[in-house]
Amino acid sequence: MIAFLTGCVVMQSQAAPMPEMMSRADWGAKPPVLKMEPHKITKITVHHTGVRQDPDRDFVNKLQGLQTFSQREDKLADGRTKPQWTDIPYHYYIDVNGEIAECRPIELPGDTNTSYETLGHALVVVEGWFPLDYFNIRQRRSLDSMVLWLAGKYKVPSEDIQGHMDYAPGETDCPGTSIHDHLPTLRAKSKEMYGQ
Repeated sequence: MIAFLTGCVVMQSQAAPMPEMMSRADWGAKPPVLKMEPHKITKITVHHTGVRQDPDRDFVNKLQGLQTFSQREDKLADGRTKPQWTDIPYHYYIDVNGEIAECRPIELPGDTNTSYETLGHALVVVEGWFPLDYFNIRQRRSLDSMVLWLAGKYKVPSEDIQGHMDYAPGETDCPGTSIHDHLPTLRAKSKEMYGQ
């Protein structure tokens, strides 16, 4: 887009478009089960699922299973007990094929098994346990499009695009080395696109 200002030509970047994604209605999401106060998005935080990629399992089945697990008290793989959450802990899920689904309503804060405060964070999760799994090009492209769209929509500064481990140092290696090493490139793209 070109804007004319006092005789000068000023280039303004176009906001990233909303990526194609499966809505909550598309995958048959149940409503949130706990009352929560809404929040305002100021940060974007990237996670991995922490379980191995499963290319043979239907995406809808993954989402429904994750929601069922999330909405009840249950045991984690390391033996700890997690509390009941209102919904899937993340706002958006990127599967092994790079498909994207809407998870927890974005206006509700996410959840985590670590001590960081998720208020204000848009949580994006990538399917896999990295570096045991491969962060493939389809996932990378979907992560880029999702994060750049969120950064434009909510005016999130590039320095506030981080990984889970940045907010919970020593508690987790999420989102894994391969994704975490990609975040500086993503922050640079966001800064170039939005100027912040």
